[in-house]
Parts: sequence; structure tokens; C-alpha cells
Amino acid sequence: MAFWREVGRQLRRVPKTGDICLTQSRRCLSYSRSWTNTGITTHPRSDINARRSLQSPWQGYNTARRAFSVTAQAAHGHITPPKPGEEINVTFIDKDGTKVDLQVAEGDNLLDIAQANDLEMEGACGGSCACSTCHVIVEDPDTFDKMEEPSDDENDMLDLAFGLTETSRLGCQVIMTKDLDGLVVRLPSMTRNLQASDFESK
Repeated sequence: MAFWREVGRQLRRVPKTGDICLTQSRRCLSYSRSWTNTGITTHPRSDINARRSLQSPWQGYNTARRAFSVTAQAAHGHITPPKPGEEINVTFIDKDGTKVDLQVAEGDNLLDIAQANDLEMEGACGGSCACSTCHVIVEDPDTFDKMEEPSDDENDMLDLAFGLTETSRLGCQVIMTKDLDGLVVRLPSMTRNLQASDFESK
């Protein structure tokens, strides 16, 4: 009550001409001489704070989310079964000298074929031609000549391959076609990404 009495005393001292605003700093109130308007109004800063307190914490926050997409993970080692009468023959010779004869479909690459049949071909880069761990050696030079020329990227990776030969290729880059029917490839005894099996006694 004492506070409001002080307010009344302050208002009575205001001249009748013009408008003036007296501010009570601690209570954040202001008083207007214009009796036809409001008499006592809250301080603008209080209005702002009051409005902010009523705002939802999410107001002004852009809730639109960036759309994302999921790219299907490359399924390395997945091959398509050949259709009857369209089989292509390929033979792998593993590090122990064991021959593995397979019949595959046109369009599959040697890395996927080897991994689908549990042969020891690493393919550390996932078939992106960024390593030399799917290095294979084509046994027959005539069959090697039927293959497409290796790209510059493949040649760069082959320079890093262990036991490089004149008929070396990267398995991920050799795509099976009818012209390569009867292909025989040998896996090198070691790769640059060394594995424990590389050091097993033969």
C-alpha cells in the first residue's frame, strides 16, 4: 500500500501540460501523465521479458529437417547365378596350388566371385580400385590379351602389388565375358595387406 501511495504522490506532482514518464528502476514500472490512456503501464523491458516467457522454447527454431537418404551398401561377394546354357567357366588357383573350378554369369567380376566362394581374396578397398589386395595373375597370356586394357588407376595400384607380373590384373576390374570362358587366374602368395595366413608354414 505504501508503494501505491508513493505512486499517487508522484503523479500529482506531474505538470498538467505535456506527457512525462517517471521510471521506478527496481520495479521496472513507468507512469504516464496521459490519464486518457493507461495511467500505469509496465516498463517496455518488462513487456519484452513477459512476452519471451510466454513463447514456446521451440518458437523461432527452424524445425524443418534436412532430408537424408540411405544409399544401399554395396554387397561385395554377391553374384548372380548363371542361367542354364550361359555359364562361363573360370578357375582359381589358390596360394596352396589348389584349383577351384567355378561356373559364373556374365558381368560378375573376379573379386565378387572369389569372395562369394570363400576364396582368399581380400579386396580391402571394397572393389573401388584403391588397393592391390585383389591382385590376380592370369595364367594364359592369350586370354590376358582378350581382356580390356587396364585403366590408369588400375595400373597405379598394380605398381604396389606384391609379385607383379606381365599378366597381373586387379580382380575387381576383371569383368567376366563370353570371351573369357575358361579363364585361369592364380592368387599371389602374399599381398601388401599382410594376413596371418601369409606366414603359415606351407
